[in-house]
Amino acid sequence: MGVYVGNLSYDVTEADLNGVFAEYGAVKRVTLPTDRETGRVRGFAFVDLDSDAEEQAAIDALDGAEWMGRDLRVNKAKPRENRR
Repeated sequence: MGVYVGNLSYDVTEADLNGVFAEYGAVKRVTLPTDRETGRVRGFAFVDLDSDAEEQAAIDALDGAEWMGRDLRVNKAKPRENRR
């Protein structure tokens, strides 16, 4: 499913996230949504690690941790809701 990472700095890059989450396991994918109008990072991301155990280790270690001047919100990603 993946990990949701919220309250990110607007200066964060995929490489930054890859580096932090690589400490907890093999990073399969980092998705860093950007605003359609400005192209600026929206302040959250999704990170997929190799296993559920690695994802849980990252959640336990990083939820509430300060990084790049912000207190991170890290938890299991929820399935996207259909907005229709």
